[in-house]
Amino acid sequence: MSCNCCCTQGHPVKKEKKNTLLKDYWRITVAGLLLLGGIAIQAMDIGFFQEEYIAFGWYLLAYLPVGLPVMKEAWESILQKDIFSEFTLMSIATLGAFYIGEYPEGVAVMLFYSLGEMFQGKAVNKAQRNISALLDVRPEVATIIRDNESIVEVPQNVQIGEIIEVKAGERVPLDGRMLNEVAAFNTSALTGESRPRNIRKGEYVLAGMIATDKVVRIQVTKTFEKSALSRILELVQNASERKAPAELFIRKFARIYTPIVTGLAVLIVLVPFIYSLTDASFVFTFNDWLYRALVFLVISCPCALVVSIPLGYFGGIGAASRLGVLFKGGNYLDAITKINTVVFDKTGTLTKGTFNVQLCKTQPGISKEELIRLAASVERNSTHPIAKAIVNHAEEKNITPVSTTEVTEIAGYGLETNIEGTRILVGNIRLLSKYQVSYPKELSAIPDTIVVCAIGTEYAGYLLLSDSLKEDAFQAVEELKALNINNIQILSGDRQSIVTNFAQKLGITKAYGDLLPDGKIKYVEELRQDSRNQIAFIGDGINDAPALALSNVGIAMGGLGSDAAIETADVVIQTDQPSKVATAIRAGKQTRKIMWQNISLAFGIKLLVLILGAGGLATLWEAVFADVGVALIAIVNAVRIQKLIK
Repeated sequence: MSCNCCCTQGHPVKKEKKNTLLKDYWRITVAGLLLLGGIAIQAMDIGFFQEEYIAFGWYLLAYLPVGLPVMKEAWESILQKDIFSEFTLMSIATLGAFYIGEYPEGVAVMLFYSLGEMFQGKAVNKAQRNISALLDVRPEVATIIRDNESIVEVPQNVQIGEIIEVKAGERVPLDGRMLNEVAAFNTSALTGESRPRNIRKGEYVLAGMIATDKVVRIQVTKTFEKSALSRILELVQNASERKAPAELFIRKFARIYTPIVTGLAVLIVLVPFIYSLTDASFVFTFNDWLYRALVFLVISCPCALVVSIPLGYFGGIGAASRLGVLFKGGNYLDAITKINTVVFDKTGTLTKGTFNVQLCKTQPGISKEELIRLAASVERNSTHPIAKAIVNHAEEKNITPVSTTEVTEIAGYGLETNIEGTRILVGNIRLLSKYQVSYPKELSAIPDTIVVCAIGTEYAGYLLLSDSLKEDAFQAVEELKALNINNIQILSGDRQSIVTNFAQKLGITKAYGDLLPDGKIKYVEELRQDSRNQIAFIGDGINDAPALALSNVGIAMGGLGSDAAIETADVVIQTDQPSKVATAIRAGKQTRKIMWQNISLAFGIKLLVLILGAGGLATLWEAVFADVGVALIAIVNAVRIQKLIK
């Protein structure tokens, strides 16, 4: 197992892992017992052990179980042109110890190194546990209803539009729309929340959810590869490929550092030898200086840094995923610690995005039923929360939408279509202004969300809708302020009066409405012109994707958010809770804190023991502690991230 094993991809079979672990235990146990036995026999001064070849043979038997695997790794590294690996350093140091007759120390170095590698492997497995657990929630089969018969099929073969059946206690294999009136689901695999969630007819059910109270039927809307669960797994499994600056620095540093200290170890032997040739009074003893060089080599191995730092970031990603916050890479875990400006979208981010039609106001000669019918006809193919609210309202009123020709979306304004040869406009007030449709001026003074409608060139009326803040919206703002982030702003396409109203409730002083998608981009660009601003933009809609990409850290609401927003973002909040933004920032800060603790610890102890080793004041035992001991301490410290992130 190498120092960078925490960055390797793939998930070995559990049985194979168990067998490997048992082999490691046996190797280390046998080597440890032989080492302790040899030291005890020497301490008791038993006669037969005084023979050099017997002591050599005894310790060689102790060395082989732990030494051969490392020497094999060293050889493979050399073949791959990685000459100065930790395996090569350990092999040279321990073989050198045998050469000068320090058999117990040679065995001890390799034994403790192997022990450290074993603990490292266990630490990596623990850090991966939250992520690996996601792999177990992928259903292997789906029950399809065809011609009123149940057919079992693998999820990859199920087509969009087919009906699947999920029994109570089973996991949903594919994303789709609920066909039952209502059912409860456990969503913990996707959101980290164990509380059951009720999903109603027509709403989305996502792969990985568990039906908890009844048999449900779902109409598939996405293929298996594009399901929410597959997307989450891909995001998290690929996260370790995106290295944080600290990881990249340490790996570059190790490539330079290791050859340098190897050269210094050679000089520790060579310089005194050359000096002895010029000064007859200086007595050069090859074995003494070789011993110092070997100590120097063992100490120099950068295992503590190369192991613990990637492990720390991986642990941070895993711990955050357990809480429903998915980082797409360690670089974003690092970047989020620098955030000092947070910009929220409003609808679906700070507010629930679940609108209800409160009022229908029409012009003379147009019935309320007709206005609702027209609005629902235009909006029925849109995924926007307001559109869904209008369509649901029409269904509740038993109003059937009419068929429409191609609907054109005008970003930031609304929708346009033709019904029976007449142009129909449905959207915000800006849409009417764009098409020069006259409307009552009092519409601009309405503080709530309205959807206006025009038939041809005539204003027809409006629908008044209400939205409400998410339960944790106020908590989200308070927690950000507690993290000393006071530049909190809202950007929204909604009217300024509505945005200001919500901002005042949340204690946010900077709130800007009436913004088209390019208006949000322009505003984020203005913020970025001040290099002191490190911006996190939080959004959920397709129109937020450009702003998400432009910000220093883009955070998408993953539960209800659009695919475009989720794919563009650097961080995905699966729970749709804005308070998780603070959780994400705390996760980054805790991870970074642990990283710097490990870097300081490793450099401090290694530098001290390197100086002592070069001066002949440190033995291989101190060298073992400076290498394996510090690595173990750093690993244990990195694993603490799992408990610190809450």
